[in-house]
Amino acid sequence: MRFIKKLIMTVIVVALLVGAAYYFGTNWIADKAMDQVTTQLESSGQLDSVKQEINSNPEVQAYLQDAKTADRSKLPIQTKEQATRVVLKKFSISELQDIQKKAQSGMTAQEQQQLLQQVEGRLTEEELLSLKVLALDELSK
Repeated sequence: MRFIKKLIMTVIVVALLVGAAYYFGTNWIADKAMDQVTTQLESSGQLDSVKQEINSNPEVQAYLQDAKTADRSKLPIQTKEQATRVVLKKFSISELQDIQKKAQSGMTAQEQQQLLQQVEGRLTEEELLSLKVLALDELSK
C-alpha cells in the first residue's frame, strides 16, 4: 500500500513539473521567437518594408479587415504565449521551420496560397481571427 501511495505521489509531482515546464516553456519560446524575428527584421532593414507591404497590399488589408473590428474580449487567444501554445499544438516544429525557411527565401504567390490554406485548415475561425489581431498589434508597435 505504501508503494502505491509513493507511486501516485511521484506521478502527480512529475505531472505538475511537466505542466509547469510546458506553460513556462511556451512563454519563453514565444518571447524568444518574437525577439529573434524582430531582431532579424530590424537588422536587415526589412521591418519597414514588411510594414509597408502589409499597409499597401489591398489583398492583405482585405484579409486583415475583420481583425480591425473584432471584439477582442471574446477572442480565445489574448496573448503571444497563448498563440504560441495554439500554433505548437496545430503544427509540428519541423513544419514551422519549413515555413520559416520558405518565408526567408521568398515565397511565390502559389506557395503563399498553399500556406494560407494550410493555416486556415488547421485553425478555427476564432483562433485565426485572434492571430490576426495579435499580428496587427505587433506591427503597430
